[in-house]
Amino acid sequence: MIKIKYADSYLKRLRGLMFKKDIDYGLLFILKYGSSIHTCFMRFTIDAYFLDENKVIIDKTTLKPWKFYKASKKAKYILETKENFLDLKKGEKIEFI
Repeated sequence: MIKIKYADSYLKRLRGLMFKKDIDYGLLFILKYGSSIHTCFMRFTIDAYFLDENKVIIDKTTLKPWKFYKASKKAKYILETKENFLDLKKGEKIEFI
């Protein structure tokens, strides 16, 4: 089990993990539009898990700072963690409250 913080407001989604030096939690975005992310102004490499409405991983990527990525399918959630923090693969289901 890991700690999850929710990016559940416009400002939290806007800021995301920008300017953080390190994290020991996952940041969960509940999407309203699109399924793309960027790592501008980030200081470390992240893993991003794109989840469908059933919380199943439909796409995963690892991104270094200053990169952009668009998921292969439309996602309902994105979970961002520091690189190798979790060992999850496409098709796995994640439980969160």
